[in-house]
Amino acid sequence: MSAITLNLPDSLAERLRNQEDRLPEILELGLRELRAGTQHGFEGTAQVLEFLAGLPSPTEILDLQPSEHLHQRVQELLEKSRSGNLHPREEEEWQRYQFLEHLVRIAKTKACIKLGIQPGADA
Repeated sequence: MSAITLNLPDSLAERLRNQEDRLPEILELGLRELRAGTQHGFEGTAQVLEFLAGLPSPTEILDLQPSEHLHQRVQELLEKSRSGNLHPREEEEWQRYQFLEHLVRIAKTKACIKLGIQPGADA
């Protein structure tokens, strides 16, 4: 195991003092988040998954809409998919967005059921 010395702002150092035994885990999670944020094709996805992981209320789930940037990217990939012009990396990205949409649809359907609303009906 290696030792690393860091210079941190006092406020951050204070928050970490109670987590000293978990610092390797905290750093690993932080590095994963940074890598995910820089990988092509993950823009917007992390935000949606973090939102769902926060256990929002049924109403908050029904109000969930993609960011303008995410919406534009999905539309761009949709058009390329329809015309058969997706590159392999874009195809992977498109599949991730389709899976994400599937998860959101499931969440919205369950939210409708909890609220006593017919899924697919205007809320």
